[in-house]
Amino acid sequence: MKELSQPLTNAQLEILKAFSFNLDNKELSEFKNFIAQFFADRAINEADKVWDEKKWNDNAVSEMLNTKMRKSKKQ
Repeated sequence: MKELSQPLTNAQLEILKAFSFNLDNKELSEFKNFIAQFFADRAINEADKVWDEKKWNDNAVSEMLNTKMRKSKKQ
């Protein structure tokens, strides 16, 4: 058997320990949704922090949406 070049994270190990049995399809779907919601909440919290730190408002966001912010590649 091939050895993993990168060990599992602490979160992966905990999930493996907690779910060392099969889930039915409904439970598996609920679990996937729970994990997705966890990471979505983290992303929203980080975005909220940036919003507050940069003192953005709706006008600033509208301006960003209508501004070309990407730099062109020089050839």
